[in-house]
Order: sequence, then structure tokens, then C-alpha cells
Amino acid sequence: MPLVLLWLAGACLRLTVLAIPPVIPLLHTDLRLSETAIGWLSSLPPMLFAIAAVPGALLIARFGIVRALLAGLLLNAAGSAARGAVDDAASLYVSTIVMGAGIAVMQPAMPPLVRAWFPGRIGFATAVYSNGLLVGETLAVALAIPVVLPLVHGSWRMSLVFWSAPVLATALLVAFGAPRDTARAADLAPPKWWPNWRDPLIWRLGLIFGSVNATYFVSNALLPDYVIAAGHPELVGAALTALNFGQLPASVLMLPLAGRLVTEPRAYMTTGFFALLCVVGMMVTNGIWIVVWAGLLGFIGAVTMVLALALPSVLSAPDDVHRTSAGMFTISYSCAMALSVLGGWLWDLTRLSIAGFVPIALCGLVIAALAPTVKRAAVHSAPG
Repeated sequence: MPLVLLWLAGACLRLTVLAIPPVIPLLHTDLRLSETAIGWLSSLPPMLFAIAAVPGALLIARFGIVRALLAGLLLNAAGSAARGAVDDAASLYVSTIVMGAGIAVMQPAMPPLVRAWFPGRIGFATAVYSNGLLVGETLAVALAIPVVLPLVHGSWRMSLVFWSAPVLATALLVAFGAPRDTARAADLAPPKWWPNWRDPLIWRLGLIFGSVNATYFVSNALLPDYVIAAGHPELVGAALTALNFGQLPASVLMLPLAGRLVTEPRAYMTTGFFALLCVVGMMVTNGIWIVVWAGLLGFIGAVTMVLALALPSVLSAPDDVHRTSAGMFTISYSCAMALSVLGGWLWDLTRLSIAGFVPIALCGLVIAALAPTVKRAAVHSAPG
């Protein structure tokens, strides 16, 4: 049961966020959103992931990990459902902020929950909830256009409400199904919650994870309009599906490998350089090759993401996992937010679709440059 709850909670980290990209063309028509406005909309979740990560650590310290996770799930579901009732862009932003705040509380709860429930198998347990996260991303994108929109008669509003239902169901399972023998350990309130911002490790981990996040969020936000600008509107669904579905085989591959690779610098150097290659490939090719490069980018990004998510649990002392995670998420999602807005702004400024991807083209080099961090850091726990 703990693994099932981890997987489901992981899926809820992205289900509601990735419900937006497939309906972006409908938002353009209905709410008259510009590319800059879409950039702001896509930046709101990572902005909340950054702003509310530290308050999430405070909730963990005050009320315990499981209760904080439950609160995050409920906020996530409520904010997502509220998006279906909006009348204008401002209301859409507000409801998205509520949803993002819920996910921001959930995220720093996951690494300490992994540590509490699976102290000897941190790498594997992280890969399990990361797989759930990636399946959630893929389902939200792959099923939206062919299944969900026809089911709700083409209403983008009802499609957003639809994706809030699994989150609410997961909250109920966590409330009544958390294992009692391990929930007690997971609910012990850690004594500290404020991240140690003077610790270089937090900043290095934040920049590594931030490069992964920025690449992923900017790609999802701008890829639909980029493919249309390239003259292939029929490939919008395929490109988004490839970007997200490409992550699934990587997450399965990492189940047996995450524990061995999480503190291996060469793994980060390899994925960093390949991520740069994939972004450049999307920018300089056309047609079906955009779909191919998007799929490869999803695969490479997922490998790095699984490894990065395990780092706080592996490199931090047991009582510091939640606040190290909060610090990492604050920095990483600040990067993603800034680059999402910058990408949309550059597109509008230059009127060149390729310009939107320029800010994330070098994120892979940042990952490669910071790869030695995972070896130099003091390891407090075996990755498992």
C-alpha cells in the first residue's frame, strides 16, 4: 500500500498542471490570451512551487508529512476544479495559483515520505513516485484531445474539472489508507523547517533540478504554437504526447538503476549534453523530426528528474530532507518561472517562434557543469 500511495501522489503532482497545454488553442480563442499571457499562465505553477515550498516545509514540521500531503492534495483538487468556472484570464490565474499552492505543499513532502517509508530503498521508491508523476503528465496530455474533450463536448472548462477528480480520490485514499505502522514515523514533526540558504548544496541541487524543470515547462507551454508556426498543426497532439510519453520508458528504466546512478556525476553530464542536443534539434528541424526530438527530450529529462528528486533524501541528514527539498524546489521552480516568461516574451518581441526556446537551450550545459556536485557532497544515507 505505501508504494501505491506514493505512485498515486506522484501522479497528482502533474495531472492538473498538464491539463492546460492541450487546450491552449481554445484559451486563445475563448479568453483571447496572447503568447505572453500563455507564458504567464504556464509560469504560475512553477512560481507557486517556488513560493510555497518553504511554507510547505513549515506545514510538515508542524503537522507531519502525511497531513501536509493531504492538505496539498485537497488544495490541488479545489484549485483545478475552480478553473472550470472562470470568466476571464484573471480568474484563471487565481484558481491556478490555488492549484499550484497545493502541489507546492505536496512536493517537499514526497522526499521525506520516501525516507520515512523506505529508508533502505530511497532510489527505488523515488523512481516509483517519479513514474507516477510521469504517467500523470502523459495521461493528461495524451488523453485530452482524443478522449476527454470529446467526452465533455469540447469544453476546455469541463476538461479541467475532469482532471481534478483523480486528485480528490487520491486525497481520500491517503486519508484512510496510509499504513498505520509507518504513518507514525512519517508524522513525527521534524524540528527544523527553514532551509539553510548558506549551504551551497541547496543552490547546486536547485540549479540542476531547475534546468530540468525549465526545459520541460517551457517546452510544454510553447510547443503547441511552435508546431503550428512551423506549418504542421496536425502534429500538435503528437509533439506533446511524444514529449511526455517519452518520459515513461525512462522512468521504468530508472526503477533498477536510480539507486546506483544518483551519486554518479557521469550520469548528469551525459543527460545534460543530450538535453542540449534535443532542444537544438527541435529548433533546427521541421515536421515529424520535431516530434522525434521532443520524445527524446522527454526521455532524457525524465532520467535527470528521477535522479535529482532522490538527491535531497540521499545527500541530507534525515531531519533535513524536507527543508533541503523545499530549498531545492524554491530555487528550481524560480528558474522555470523566469524562463517560461522570458521564452514567451522573446517570442512576442522578435515574432520568431524559435526565440522562445533559446533560454532553455543551454540548460543542459548547466546540468553537466554541476554534475560533480553529487560526488563532492557528503552522503548521509545509502541510495538504496
